[in-house]
Amino acid sequence: MTASDEAEDGHEPILRIAVAGFGSMGRNHVRNLAARHDVRIVAVADPEESARLEAAHQIADVATFADPHQMLASIAMDAIVVAIPTTLHSGVAIDAIERHVAVLVEKPIAPTVAEGRRMVEAAKANDVLLQVGHIERFNPAVLELTRRLRGGALSRIFSVRTIRGGPTPERIQDVGVGVDLATHDVDIICHLLENQPIRIYAEATRHVHTAHEDLVYGLLTFPGGVLGQIDVNWLTPEKQRRIVVLGEEGMFDVDYLTQALHFTRGREELAPTYLDGYAPMIRGERRALPVAPAEPLRRELEAFVTAVRAGGPAAVTGEDGVRAIALATMLLRSAVEHRPIEIGAGDLG
Repeated sequence: MTASDEAEDGHEPILRIAVAGFGSMGRNHVRNLAARHDVRIVAVADPEESARLEAAHQIADVATFADPHQMLASIAMDAIVVAIPTTLHSGVAIDAIERHVAVLVEKPIAPTVAEGRRMVEAAKANDVLLQVGHIERFNPAVLELTRRLRGGALSRIFSVRTIRGGPTPERIQDVGVGVDLATHDVDIICHLLENQPIRIYAEATRHVHTAHEDLVYGLLTFPGGVLGQIDVNWLTPEKQRRIVVLGEEGMFDVDYLTQALHFTRGREELAPTYLDGYAPMIRGERRALPVAPAEPLRRELEAFVTAVRAGGPAAVTGEDGVRAIALATMLLRSAVEHRPIEIGAGDLG
């Protein structure tokens, strides 16, 4: 790190960070970065003049540019957040990497596996930090679930099931739910299982989106017969974000939105609840587990800043990002070809 300004506490230098893209996610990055005392937002790039004017109004002494490449060529910085449309990720990220600027790129890492791999190769060749913004890994409920699973809370995991739905977002026009949403869930499933699938199958439909699929159901088979199931769509009238892990001792379920984590343990003798002579419900013992609430993006940026200062490693690597886009691409291929896809060595990275 080459930042020259001293932090307010006098102990560590201020980290100079630029932000490419001042849309919805870019604004959230700026809000969280501006709240930190150990970083300074030195520049913002966005093609919209109104966005640049807003950034200049919000951030003291910030330089603004229409073109992120011009920003990289003009401003000294230690790191950059790339929050522009997915199709533009690799060009800006590689430009930054070749200038030895650490990169946090929003997910998905790129629209194609080939572009993602070029980004990873550039980061390795230049010994530059590349982190991918898979924000759900930093949700406090997911962090607590991960901690418990790593500690052996389930001696065997049978399946991991995810639901991610909501209305069609107007801001996303360049990709469908496979790339935009499924990348979250295939990443989380692989992260929780600490493994990669050996087979994948999916069905996809397009109901209201004019250019891309807006509903995907996917099934991932892992070594040992563990199953992953994903349901992603832009058709649900309310936002839904859930994950359920079923195993030997019971079931964990997470609500990403409320950051709630529950565990349901089956009783040795499950007593049914009777209604008019039949038993519609058989209940296990369900209890809420403690989770300290926090904004996931703030935690993600904290991990990025820490990694930049330490020289790595990234909390979510470029390889993780490539694996997610590779799996999302395979889901879509499976849906088009109406057949399972066997995953070979080297297909995911």
